[in-house]
Amino acid sequence: MVTLDANEDMQRLVDSGVVAVMRGADADTIIEVAQALNEGGVTAYEITADNPDAMELISEVSASFTDEEAIVGAGTVLDSETARASIMNGAEFVVGPNFDEGVVETCNRYGTLVAPGILTPTEAVDAYEAGADMVKVFPASVMGPKHLASIKGPLPQIPLMPTGGIDIDNVADYVEAGAVVVGAGSAIMDGDAIAAGDFESITETAREFTRVIEDARE
Repeated sequence: MVTLDANEDMQRLVDSGVVAVMRGADADTIIEVAQALNEGGVTAYEITADNPDAMELISEVSASFTDEEAIVGAGTVLDSETARASIMNGAEFVVGPNFDEGVVETCNRYGTLVAPGILTPTEAVDAYEAGADMVKVFPASVMGPKHLASIKGPLPQIPLMPTGGIDIDNVADYVEAGAVVVGAGSAIMDGDAIAAGDFESITETAREFTRVIEDARE
């Protein structure tokens, strides 16, 4: 894919509604999983950097879709070196569980959307002032949707992406609390279904996620 600017990539994440966190993705099935998600309307995929094959997987998945079809990024990025490697291998957005100034600076340098992890309003402001495009509220489930709304109230200018414990039963609450997009892992990446080759189940789950998010946005 050709990297667009961060504002366009932000809109692509928002359009997807949910970022599928592909932690522990397997090279043998990742393309089929991504295609199954895509058929269900989930068009944003985060491949976590703690996977030893992450850079190759980012490159492969990125090459499998056009810019109009999907956006592929890197997650669990802890340092600027990993951020740069991810971008060089096709990552169009970079997500971290924490706020690291070096990661934000590197992504800004390359015009790549960056969403560092935060939990408090102070961390949100610090990350945003450092150049973050949005912030990942993590772990979201520890504090819940009310915490997200409490951050959104005084800081409406900062786009929020809650991640951690988001599932089909609570995703609407997070959207209504102010999330512009959510991150979801095991709730949308069913390991048993993937192992069984039941990609239709992945598609159905993705379709349900997008439907609930669309309804909550209305």
